[in-house]
Amino acid sequence: MGAVRRVLLLGEGNFSFAASLCGAAGTCVVATCYESEEEVSRRGRAAESIRLLRERGAEVMFSVDCTKLKDYFSSEEWEFDCIYFNFPHCGRKAGVVKNRELLARFFHSSAEVLTEEGEVHVALCNGQGGTPADQPQREWHNSWQIVALAAGAGFILSNVHPFKAETIPGYKSTGYRSQDKSFCVEGALNHVFTRSTPLLCFKPTVCKVQLESPKVSFQVPQVLLDKMNRGFLELNSTHPVRTVKEKLTAELSQAFPLQNTDHCLSLLHQGHLSGVCHSNVFWISLSPEESPSTEEMSDGLANAVLFSHADFCRDTDKNGWGNVQQRYMSKEYYLRPSLLPYAQAIIQRGAFLPGTLHVLSGPVFRKCLITPYSMPAFHEMVLVCAVKRGTENSCIQMLENNIKSSICSLQQTVSSFKLNISLWEAMSFETPKLNDFAAFESQLSKIQYFMCMEKDTSGFCEKSSCVGIIRTAHYDLVSSELVFVFASLNLDLLAMLICGISDWRMLWTSDKRFLSQFPRGELRLFKSFSLYPPSYVHDVSFWVPDGEQFDELAFHTIARWVSGETVISIQLIDSFQHSETGRKSLCYRLTFQSCDKALSRQHVAEMQLLFRKEINKHLGVTLR
Repeated sequence: MGAVRRVLLLGEGNFSFAASLCGAAGTCVVATCYESEEEVSRRGRAAESIRLLRERGAEVMFSVDCTKLKDYFSSEEWEFDCIYFNFPHCGRKAGVVKNRELLARFFHSSAEVLTEEGEVHVALCNGQGGTPADQPQREWHNSWQIVALAAGAGFILSNVHPFKAETIPGYKSTGYRSQDKSFCVEGALNHVFTRSTPLLCFKPTVCKVQLESPKVSFQVPQVLLDKMNRGFLELNSTHPVRTVKEKLTAELSQAFPLQNTDHCLSLLHQGHLSGVCHSNVFWISLSPEESPSTEEMSDGLANAVLFSHADFCRDTDKNGWGNVQQRYMSKEYYLRPSLLPYAQAIIQRGAFLPGTLHVLSGPVFRKCLITPYSMPAFHEMVLVCAVKRGTENSCIQMLENNIKSSICSLQQTVSSFKLNISLWEAMSFETPKLNDFAAFESQLSKIQYFMCMEKDTSGFCEKSSCVGIIRTAHYDLVSSELVFVFASLNLDLLAMLICGISDWRMLWTSDKRFLSQFPRGELRLFKSFSLYPPSYVHDVSFWVPDGEQFDELAFHTIARWVSGETVISIQLIDSFQHSETGRKSLCYRLTFQSCDKALSRQHVAEMQLLFRKEINKHLGVTLR
């Protein structure tokens, strides 16, 4: 016999809804109402429903306050798998503010008696919820703002569907303005909430890696603490990024001899990365002494990674450019922003076979502004092939054809929409069209082609979104007869486009509901488990330090780590220069929103206060 599903019903008017649920196999029903038994029994059909519930073994309770559930259900035996609250209302002519307060307190109370995997169902009349599912949708200030209120108690909206009263046997609404009168439930919606994983609060971390012969320690940048050692490409991973990589590799192996060289790639790079702006990389200072370790992990990229606590604020000081230049000149290290130097190193060592496709893959790290498709960390796949001079175009064509057929084959197993893939000559590709990935690649070395993708339907992706680049190079000191063809692919962008994942942050979620949608590494169309997440807007204005250029990239990077990647947009809305002093003032608007976690108004207010403190500390601005 399976486990019994415990169901709690709150605010029952005449118990007709509870009676319709009672009797289902494997379900234990506890039906409650706010009024006394004497008051409820005077309502039409209530006495009959109560009798029916008791005959079927349900427990019926009266005078239960939905905002104090722990008072009635205090032990673990009283945890519920599902809580229903249909058409909550404070009674009589209570306005939206009072009803919001009721919902907020109800959600906090529910969190105390709900199982970890449990659901909270709240049915609201048409328009009350304030989500796009309401038709028509009310203005936000005039709605009950249910998703934001639930977020305050750690819940996310995971499903919403019509409340079909006509399909519920014997159900009849009652309680209009606290009277025994029915109300209109046409267009009503049932909102299903589940627990969110908590907002992450990472402690500063030291990472130890094998670098040539010694092991060295370095402080992990705050913004990357949840991006290190995730193991998406490891053998036992079912992450869609790994599946895309494996499918591409399998397809390419039909046309080329393949050699994987992922195991020897270090996380750190030393020396000058030609053409790359210094502010676009994460500079690292190696720790002078051995740090105590508490946990050992292997990521397949470094021999060992050990974690311990350390004090870390920022990888450059408030002087920004000058400090970065000093770091470069002193040959300090930076987290690898590209796998291209490792591919070049293979060539320079002569460790290649002409005609063989060498495959390198792993996470790379780049500082970038906050935009919808800008990723401070993603998984890159670099393909390198040495061919005879004059045959490089044929090699490029083979690469393009095999990558195209592989992606199309993957996409057809996922959904019916079509992805168009095309090569654009770099000379004909306008600069404004470059996304963050392509713009950075352009700094590394000359590009021959951009590989672009777009949907036939009105999907989320940008038109002609660049997912890869192709370049060629000659190394006369290695061989005057060979040309080397390089292809670089953004595996994260490919996985997003194929699986319909609209937010890159979802790839890095710790919520198990993400990977559960890709069993055994199968690619499927992703269905979000957090619908209509609330967004919050805060402005910050400040005076820029005299005589200094404002470091906007550092400003965005601080916003990323302070908010845990919940800032989705930063807009400059005002710029002012004082006519007498010449001082410059800037005003930015920050929009906060989480794609996978409950983000409350209070959480955001705390983030905004910390953000103000950190930009004052690290950028030297004077807050207004």
